[in-house]
Amino acid sequence: MDVLLAVLSGFLLAPLAPWLDRRLGKRWGWMWALVPLGLLLFFLRFVPALARGEAFTRRLPWIPRLDVHLSFHLDGLSVLFALLISGIGVFIFLYAACYLEGHPHRGRFFLSLLGFMASMLGLVLADNAIALFVFWELTSLSSYLLIGFEHERERARSAALQALLVTGAGGLALLAGWLLLGQIGGGIELSQWRHQREQLIVHPHAEWALALILLGAFTKSAQFPFHFWLPNAMEAPTPVSAYLHSATMVKAGVYLLARLQPIFGGTELWNATIVPVGAVTLSLGALLAVRQREAKRLLAYSTVSALGVLTLLLGVGTPTAVMAAMVFLLAHALYKAALFLIAGIWDHEMGAREPERLAGLRRTMPITTAAAVLAAASLAGLPPSLGFLSKELFYEALRTAPRWPLLLLANAVLAGMALVAVAGLMGVRPFFGRGPIELQPRHEAPWPLWLGPSLLSLGGTISGLWPASLERMLLNPAITAVLGESVHTHLALWPGLNPVLLLSVLTIVGGIGMYAGRGIVRAPALPSVLARFAPSAAYASLLNGIYVLARLQTRVLQSGHLRYYLLTIIAWTVSIVGYPLVTRADGVALRRPAPEHVLDIGLALIIPLAALAAVRFTSRLAAIATLGVVGYAIALLYMIFGAPDLALTQFMVESLTVILFVLIFYHLPRFTTLSGRWARARDVVVSLLAGGMVSGLVLSILGMSPPDAISEYFVHKSVPEAHGRNVVNVILVDFRALDTLGEITVLALAGLGVYALMRLRVEE
Repeated sequence: MDVLLAVLSGFLLAPLAPWLDRRLGKRWGWMWALVPLGLLLFFLRFVPALARGEAFTRRLPWIPRLDVHLSFHLDGLSVLFALLISGIGVFIFLYAACYLEGHPHRGRFFLSLLGFMASMLGLVLADNAIALFVFWELTSLSSYLLIGFEHERERARSAALQALLVTGAGGLALLAGWLLLGQIGGGIELSQWRHQREQLIVHPHAEWALALILLGAFTKSAQFPFHFWLPNAMEAPTPVSAYLHSATMVKAGVYLLARLQPIFGGTELWNATIVPVGAVTLSLGALLAVRQREAKRLLAYSTVSALGVLTLLLGVGTPTAVMAAMVFLLAHALYKAALFLIAGIWDHEMGAREPERLAGLRRTMPITTAAAVLAAASLAGLPPSLGFLSKELFYEALRTAPRWPLLLLANAVLAGMALVAVAGLMGVRPFFGRGPIELQPRHEAPWPLWLGPSLLSLGGTISGLWPASLERMLLNPAITAVLGESVHTHLALWPGLNPVLLLSVLTIVGGIGMYAGRGIVRAPALPSVLARFAPSAAYASLLNGIYVLARLQTRVLQSGHLRYYLLTIIAWTVSIVGYPLVTRADGVALRRPAPEHVLDIGLALIIPLAALAAVRFTSRLAAIATLGVVGYAIALLYMIFGAPDLALTQFMVESLTVILFVLIFYHLPRFTTLSGRWARARDVVVSLLAGGMVSGLVLSILGMSPPDAISEYFVHKSVPEAHGRNVVNVILVDFRALDTLGEITVLALAGLGVYALMRLRVEE
């Protein structure tokens, strides 16, 4: 299988999903898991070569004239993300088939999910910045469809729109940053930029490019102050929350930061921006998570905190920090996806989303209990899980950070205590003790629901027990790709007694205390002043302001009166075109053509007099007749100045128009004055301005010297390329064929309208 086919497979299969799901029925829903399974096996083929230090590139021409290529680069970082996307995708698709069994729109759900998976794979594999941006926006679009899947609910629609607007705005900033960086570096390939670090960082516009790119990364990965959209996106079905918002889409911004590390890592703006943003997001997400009661929102805020961890580590940028980031990336994907799926089991089996309403589930759901305990242990950083290793590395990276090590460590320990409390709420409270009888399930969940969280949580534990193979095959190639140089690390479950281990013990003890006293943590209400200036409130105010502006604009511009539409169009045209004509009058040669014949003078007088008469007459027939005089006079001017074909067309159109107007308007009543004096005065002024603008344009054009190259081009190319000796016909039919086709279409539509009017029977 080719890399391009692997990326496009989801897009190719997505349109078939609704039809196949209806045809095959609910019993075959599991088949959709075969798509990510095949992709997982495909990407696993590259792992041994990547472990040997190799990399793979696939480049296809896309828009060669703009130097835009559909290029893919497979190294340790991109393949690690591809394995997470496809591997976790296997369990998500299997889970979704059972979770949405019997849902009338399950096929549509798989359509969006396949599109998202393909978009995410394209994002992490793309080497061309424009291609990466296209896939970046496709993830936003597909996530919008998935978050708003239950579109009958207003909250789901609002959450989907919020996610789309926030990440979409960041995507536009990312595009601007890419283009600016491309101008600086002379290309738009990420692999090319990695070899131009010295050239890029010294450029005066490099900081602007980096700021725009960071804005895109922060919005996508829910960094403060853009963190609010992620918890609200929990209105999506549970498989969406587990896939998009724990293991894949929200880590797209983190992936982008990792790609930029070899280019901008260590620069002043990088350190001054990423480290504080990551630290604030880390602590804010963890503390807000403890205050939540609903399981998915609790996990969502802990995901915000985890994204802050990854951002902070990439901001620190030392080899230890990058190593900690890669280990934490993998550990978080495993345990957080498992916990989301377990929360979905509660909802599916018991209709409960609050973990504190549940207790004693271990008796009837032993497999789910084991999976939850293992995943929660990894979240809390308990040995022997991979989460424990990542937490140890995290503390070690902050302890040796070049800036603010003590402050960052204190912040991380406080956040870690809150996450231990979250782990207790998800892995201990629902499964032990006694709970309400009505919320006690009679049996374990169906196997497609518990298989995914069981294997994911078990994988997190086994990886912690035997990390050597994982380190050699996946982590070292990814770390090397981020740092831009070969790095060999060593992971050990027992590093010995050291300050970091003492910090881990302090975190666990403090987390247990916070879990026991969670009522105290939840008790203080957010001050009204802070709530009013919270990022979510700012988003709501901005959105309401846009709605108000849209309503005002609609009320003014969409009044429902044709005369106001015409007035607005003409006035804006006069303003936009007339302003440069007036301000640059000294640079425009206005030619005043002298009449060559007395007939020219006569026609020049007849046209304005006839137009004025058409306005003043109160009889429709008289007005039509004088308008016909204007048209025929213009046709005569065409003939005098050497355009007989155009004059003939004008005669035919004018004759037909006059006849049709007479036939139609003869049955209408006489003119009635409906507008007031001031309205008519306004219309006169606008009309004179429009006429003056057109006259000025014509005079300025007459004063220009026509370029010979254009006419010579048509003369020389008419016969050999268009096979016609009539240059005018060749221009109309070949060189400007689409324009002519548009004119023909307009005439055809007008003819249909005339035919309909002629068939109309007016009752006397």
